[in-house]
Amino acid sequence: MAKGNQQKCSFCGKPISTKELLIHGYEASICEECVETAKNIVDEHQTSTRKKEVLALKLLKPIEIKAKLDEYVIGQDDAKKVISVAVYNHYKRLMHAQKEEKEVEIDKSNIILVGDTGTGKTLIARTIAKLLDVPFCIADATVFTEAGYVGEDVESILTRLLQAADYDVKRAERGIVFIDEIDKVARKGGDNPSITRDVSGEGVQQSLLKLLEGSVVNVPPAGGRKHPEQKFIEVNTQNILFIGSGAFNSLDKIIAERLNTNKIGYNQKNRVLDKNNMLQYITAQDLKSFGLIPELCGRFPVLTYMSTLDRNALIRILKEPKNALIKQYEHLFEFDGIKLSFTDDAIDYIVDKTVELKLGARGLRSVMEKIMTHAMYEFPSADIKKIAIDKKYAIEQFGEEQV
Repeated sequence: MAKGNQQKCSFCGKPISTKELLIHGYEASICEECVETAKNIVDEHQTSTRKKEVLALKLLKPIEIKAKLDEYVIGQDDAKKVISVAVYNHYKRLMHAQKEEKEVEIDKSNIILVGDTGTGKTLIARTIAKLLDVPFCIADATVFTEAGYVGEDVESILTRLLQAADYDVKRAERGIVFIDEIDKVARKGGDNPSITRDVSGEGVQQSLLKLLEGSVVNVPPAGGRKHPEQKFIEVNTQNILFIGSGAFNSLDKIIAERLNTNKIGYNQKNRVLDKNNMLQYITAQDLKSFGLIPELCGRFPVLTYMSTLDRNALIRILKEPKNALIKQYEHLFEFDGIKLSFTDDAIDYIVDKTVELKLGARGLRSVMEKIMTHAMYEFPSADIKKIAIDKKYAIEQFGEEQV
């Protein structure tokens, strides 16, 4: 303590008058000026840490991203190229935003994927998130309704993202949100507004706009509906990448009508159209005709399609990817010391049954499970070291009589 009972700051040693603020602690005191300095040091450290976190992203070039996707996703080259470029530009934009001087403001490029079930839409998004090591969540658009109606608020999408990021808000704010079944919120009557209240269609689309455009959103930590007494977590969606996905059934007819395919198989530029794959000609105008409002289409500037998987693609999916189904089953049996293999005719049979189900790659798992259940039940307890699954065994287990 200073002469004349005048107190000093324990940090800077400056004498403090009775009119100045001095904060006392255990065997130490700190003046207001030192508190302000300490606050500035902490703020600078946190800002520096956030910048390092952003720059630490595993940002790969578009060609590298596609090469990684090729290891897990068979085919869909056009979609993988479009998505690789969009994802690269999005996270490059995120890094650009950390610089103090911003000469050009780069807009966010959310993505919308159109394609039948089982074509790999979810797998592509999940693989991208894994490559970049960012939080990832999947939300089903069919559960959302307008505020005041039974269902969930669209903000609960971000609750799932926060959970994936262990409630680290800064990490969540650079994550990826995959909105599945977005076609199910198309407004009634397609391009024509409904005269009745459309609480799970156009109303949900309007609610999604705020999330997609980039704004600070109050998120209920536990999800569900908001209520006045609830505590919220503020999440800035400016740097969150949103990927919308849907089958958009009958969209090919809308595209065909736009292109006037009835005119002897030619479009207006006299170019022959591939009528078996009309999705390759998709535009935002077609989504608008399907029932997405123009504002929502504008929030998804990147639009790409997923081709229907043919027989050869399904065979490759069974064998080639790092997480191929056959490799998964072989690995499962390895745990029991059993070497599992599949004959070519068995693989052909599995693919034929999958094509009949019309569920794409997702149907492969259903067929395989039905064929392999008995083997997975019996063989681990049997004294067997080697198993070859042939067509005859596959037919027996699938419950189909041989012709």
